[in-house]
Amino acid sequence: MSAPVVLALTAGFVAEAANGRLMSGDPSRVFATVSTDSRALPAGEAKHDTLFIALHGPTFNGHAFVPELVRAGIAGVLIGTELDLQTLDVGRRTRDGADGADAAAVIVVSDTLDALQRLARAVRRASGARVIAITGSAGKTTTKEMTAELLGARFNVFRNAGNLNNHIGLPLSLLELRRGAEIAVVELGMNHAGEIHELVAIAEPDVRLWTNVGDAHIGHFGSREAIADAKAEILGQASAATVLVANADDPLIASRIGRFPGRTITFGTSAGASVRATEIVDRGFDGTSATVTLDVARPDVGRPDVERSVSITVPLPGLANLMNALAAIAVAADHGIGAAEITARLAGVRPVARRGEVVALANGARLIDDSYNASPAAMKLALAALKATPAKRRVAVLGEMRELGALSRQLHAECGVAAAQAGVDLLIAIGGPDADGLAAGSANAVRFADSAAAADAIDGLIREGDLILVKGSRGTRTDIVADRLKGRA
Repeated sequence: MSAPVVLALTAGFVAEAANGRLMSGDPSRVFATVSTDSRALPAGEAKHDTLFIALHGPTFNGHAFVPELVRAGIAGVLIGTELDLQTLDVGRRTRDGADGADAAAVIVVSDTLDALQRLARAVRRASGARVIAITGSAGKTTTKEMTAELLGARFNVFRNAGNLNNHIGLPLSLLELRRGAEIAVVELGMNHAGEIHELVAIAEPDVRLWTNVGDAHIGHFGSREAIADAKAEILGQASAATVLVANADDPLIASRIGRFPGRTITFGTSAGASVRATEIVDRGFDGTSATVTLDVARPDVGRPDVERSVSITVPLPGLANLMNALAAIAVAADHGIGAAEITARLAGVRPVARRGEVVALANGARLIDDSYNASPAAMKLALAALKATPAKRRVAVLGEMRELGALSRQLHAECGVAAAQAGVDLLIAIGGPDADGLAAGSANAVRFADSAAAADAIDGLIREGDLILVKGSRGTRTDIVADRLKGRA
């Protein structure tokens, strides 16, 4: 692995990498931060170290904010040709109000989004960091956090914040590699075909991790097979040196990875998986434990092969998170992380906010806040975890799921059947007509049109000792219900 490199993000470097022209300012001026959101810019003196990139959005044009930012003393702006440079008066915009070399750097490009992506790719290449990119229908963020945690045993690891995983968030994340990270673990998100291809071209990942294929965004694709084809774009633009880490238990993945040109490591419960879990104990929302056998050997890590077996405890809910852990273990073992480090670091992993977060309430009830988002496959897994968890009474607060297209009613009804099979004692369904399917199979169900109404009623519906799952699409805002319950903690 290359030694980490700390890069100075100078105006000259930015102009060259972005295929632009430096129209004013000192080429050696260093930018400490980069922003595309004028509302999130640092206040006071810190603004004088910031490069602002003016992007176009569906409801805004970043160029509208540039003149005021220059007047306020911004260090530099990256803009398109549409802005009249004469309106900026950059020569007078210095820290002391006088003309001079400290004037704002103005970099002009033909397309600011393309320039951001070019700049990110240049920083990624110059940094020497090893990039691990994760895609899949569910579990990307949790797998990212687990992978970064395990690799952190030996490496300086960068992980992209939250889910900054699109055509803007990913390049902004990659710019952070200038600070000397040895490894970057990033997500690649998509809801249309072609997006993963574009993100791979920006990140140029050394390791590609494919978690699963589900039904998220199926309304845009029409079938899980089409979703798998779009996710399979992560296999492209690879070489013999590229590593693929893939789910051996998912037939839609297994059928698409045969021609990958690099080395493939698989994970799962299947007999042929490189990283395989056996002796699994599923405690639902109280976590899982398993014995994991490892068949991972990489000759260039400078150490003996990793141990062949490791006993793990994953303190995150359900079998889905065991699979996420296996994916992270596969990457870690391939980078020389040993059994003791894997065991210790996995035991300390905690849920990402609103992704299976467990909160004890004052009345002895427990809240499982899984309200960040939902797809039918993920909802079924959450309900299976609810079933596997001992409880006096199981309550499921389920919100309508979005972007399911013509299959929406069918998929909601399937989740309703899963809720009944999970032994849910009280089902609270939230949303429009499609949410009726969530409640159809339950003898004790309550319907609300929106999460605000459900939150107002929730105190009268729960009891001492309840186990309460809250899950739904972001658009349904089931987090409102979760937050109302957290007020009882």
